[in-house]
Amino acid sequence: MGETYWILIVIGLIMLVTTTVFHFVMKWQSARDFSLIRFRIKTWWGMFGIFCVATLFNSTISLCAIMVLSYFALKEYFSMMKTRKSDRRLFLWAYLTIPIQFYWIYIGWYGMFIVFIPIYVFLFLPLPRIIGKGTIGFLRSVSVTQWGLMLMVFGLSHLAFFSVASPEYGANLVLYLIILTQINDVVQYLVSLYIGRKKVAPTANSYITWEGLAAGVIATMLTAYLIYRFVTPFDLPFAVLMGLLISVVGYFGSLTISVLKRDLLIGNREKMEQLKGRYLHRIDSLAYTAPVFFHVVRYFFDFM
Repeated sequence: MGETYWILIVIGLIMLVTTTVFHFVMKWQSARDFSLIRFRIKTWWGMFGIFCVATLFNSTISLCAIMVLSYFALKEYFSMMKTRKSDRRLFLWAYLTIPIQFYWIYIGWYGMFIVFIPIYVFLFLPLPRIIGKGTIGFLRSVSVTQWGLMLMVFGLSHLAFFSVASPEYGANLVLYLIILTQINDVVQYLVSLYIGRKKVAPTANSYITWEGLAAGVIATMLTAYLIYRFVTPFDLPFAVLMGLLISVVGYFGSLTISVLKRDLLIGNREKMEQLKGRYLHRIDSLAYTAPVFFHVVRYFFDFM
């Protein structure tokens, strides 16, 4: 656990230096628009605090911290939807699935944890929308709600199950995953912003370029190489391979949620700008990398 403390201290110092440098750069180049970077730094600090709690304390406190994160992520996701009165009951039932999903984690019931949202919630969530509410807009409201539950609750809840599945390595594996995912996001964004020219998918994500994507893959694999021996039981080839996997999967997660946001917010540019500084914009990659990383590790290692 000592290595975990040191890594968190180093991350905190890096963020402090970055924040200080950015403060002076904003004053030096006051004519430039740094709003996106300012939003990112603000939310990184918030996420750093949440994940410190999730990593350093016992599994119950970690579970509660991640459950709160899932709640706010789902709430922000729902705020993008054009809703009717008939959707409110559906949203209420969706929120109620969060403590139930995390209860399965708390008692260590992996079987129910893995099927509750993809099967039972998928099958029965439409009922509150159907009963007495008619069929207008049914498919869109139910399908979008289920997408939100899969990404913001089911996907992120895997972060909490690491410590339950492996009390010895779980917290460190969460830290490893978060560091690699965030390094990937940061490098992809900054390289694309200042160096990149060729957009990967301009209609879905106007920021990420091929140059940024390549730089993110390299930086993530390099980071995996530098920290794996301190926080994981992996050997070198597996650790670097996980860096590659997390980078690519994180990109697909960011891209998919970008498409969802654009579809939900068509014609509402003001709301789109507001959401750029929210937590949903920072955890889109984690919604994908957390379940993929969890199941790959669980497949190859007995300690999970």
